[in-house]
Amino acid sequence: MADPLKIGIAGLGTVGASTIRLLDRRANALAANCGRGIVVTAVSARNRARDRGLPLERYRWFDNPVELARDPDVDVFVELMGGEEGAAHEAVKAALDAGKPVVTANKALLARHGVDLARRAEKAGVALNFEAAVAGGVPIIKTLREALIGNNIDRVYGILNGTCNYILTKMEAEGLSFDACLKEAQRLGYAEADPTFDVGGFDTAHKLAILTSLAFGTQVNADAIHVEGIERITTEDLFAADELGYRIKLLGVATRTESGVEQRVHPTMVPKSTPIAQVNGVTNAVAIDADAVPELTLVGPGAGGEATASAVVSDIADIARGRVLAPFGRKSGDLESLAPATMQAHKGGYYVRLSVADRPGAAAGIATRMAERGISLESIVQKHRGSRVFGGDDPSKVAGAVPVVLITYATTEADIRGALDAMVSDGYIVETPQLIRIERE
Repeated sequence: MADPLKIGIAGLGTVGASTIRLLDRRANALAANCGRGIVVTAVSARNRARDRGLPLERYRWFDNPVELARDPDVDVFVELMGGEEGAAHEAVKAALDAGKPVVTANKALLARHGVDLARRAEKAGVALNFEAAVAGGVPIIKTLREALIGNNIDRVYGILNGTCNYILTKMEAEGLSFDACLKEAQRLGYAEADPTFDVGGFDTAHKLAILTSLAFGTQVNADAIHVEGIERITTEDLFAADELGYRIKLLGVATRTESGVEQRVHPTMVPKSTPIAQVNGVTNAVAIDADAVPELTLVGPGAGGEATASAVVSDIADIARGRVLAPFGRKSGDLESLAPATMQAHKGGYYVRLSVADRPGAAAGIATRMAERGISLESIVQKHRGSRVFGGDDPSKVAGAVPVVLITYATTEADIRGALDAMVSDGYIVETPQLIRIERE
């Protein structure tokens, strides 16, 4: 049997500690499957004194992760620190430039520097593996890069942030406000003290940028993604969606269109009949539409120490077997540039919730503005003033207005927004309209 593969791990948080435990627990099986042992020999973290429940005396300690990355007695550098700049970026570059394979769970780093890091890995002839960077324990990276290589992919989309999915699930199930559910998510450790990165959609955008590159052969570019968060979603919207046969999920969507690849992150209404609508709580899911495999949905834990460590260990095992693939499925020089998303050209169905002025001519005026833009309506639902879809008995939600929900057939973003702007200018709408895109099956 070949000499053991010596691993250096930078970052001993939940994922780092779980990775060491999993490697220990599966040591014999991994050696048998990979043809060589895998041993952690060196580690680095910010606080050496912190109790992690690990026998740290077994490993050489490095205060500086860059020095660990360059250490000649380390075969593979595993980066689990996080962050798109600083120590994580410098250490990964140092490892690749020293000719060492790298395993990382850092989606922010890859979304910002993925192409450059892939170029460095290719130059050195080593692996840059990152299964754990998207959807935790769900093996979506290998699925796109390897299992579906014979397919032409039309769309990849999914629930990529457990915090948002937990909040939306709880809002729908218990009728609680966004703020109340966010506080509960923070109490349970699902949301950070500053939740902006999650609830604002930016975490999902970083992960979508990676999936887009693998699915469509494009350069990783998170700045090319249209991003909206879930902060404006209300219980009224969730109740209306339920009555209309939908659920609301924060989705990351990358779609092949006539004008190129469209990337977007936003709250989305999905039919209850779809597998992705059944995914609740902190669970993640990724759906793929391809030509040879028309419908494929992968569901599983998107975070957590054990689940993420499972993906990290899988990447290490590939290196132990001697596997080296282009990080994003094709050589970095062959990845196509990607223009920023132009949402005005997006075409699809829309959910529109309006508070319409209770005066003569308002309904006719709204219909006229829709017709001017060529927008056809699939359904029009007017609710009574005490409906749970419009605030129940809360008079502040409905005073002086008639609550109306519209579902449109396919139209463009430019047309629906133009029609709504005209309605506001006409004085037909007394509150800011709520607009949610519909993702069909």
